[in-house]
Amino acid sequence: MSFALGLTGSIGMGKSATAAIFAAEGCAIWDADAAVHRLYDSGGAAIGPIAEIFPQAVVSGRVDRERLREIIADDDTALPRIEAIVHPLVAADREKFRDGAENDVLVFDIPLLFETGGDVRMDAVVCVWIDAKTQSQRVMARGTMSVEQFCQIVQKQMPIEEKKERSDYLIETDTHEHARTQVRAILEQIRRQISDA
Repeated sequence: MSFALGLTGSIGMGKSATAAIFAAEGCAIWDADAAVHRLYDSGGAAIGPIAEIFPQAVVSGRVDRERLREIIADDDTALPRIEAIVHPLVAADREKFRDGAENDVLVFDIPLLFETGGDVRMDAVVCVWIDAKTQSQRVMARGTMSVEQFCQIVQKQMPIEEKKERSDYLIETDTHEHARTQVRAILEQIRRQISDA
């Protein structure tokens, strides 16, 4: 039986980099964003149901995320309708991964873990965090969104202080080396727990 570890945090706080450290330490990683990409890509399970309600969102046989964002911005009812399609498909993808993985620790990289109630299916939760100034600098350095878009995303997410409070473990991502030291300490504790069970 594998140990299910939820990995969460807010945008720009180093979640993907931390997931990579967990992978390097022998954990299997399931990435919620990657699962959504698979569902939206050619042959993905979300294409048909989304095309039924928003045909303009499907371009060249795949869901166009930019068009989807525009639809959501223009229509208050769009997001819940899309989530009603996507969330069950993402959950099925996650369970398929869980059933097939053989690693002792499975890391579930889920940005909205607490917001979607996914924490109840985890054995423990780790939250990555960094101060707000560094977070903003990291996101702006990517050059993929405006300050306004960044602020909108942050407002939709649970405040990081609340996520930290609800988590079993915290990882400060100020440097890669510090993050790796914290990951190793957490895994040592979890693996000790597994062997004692």
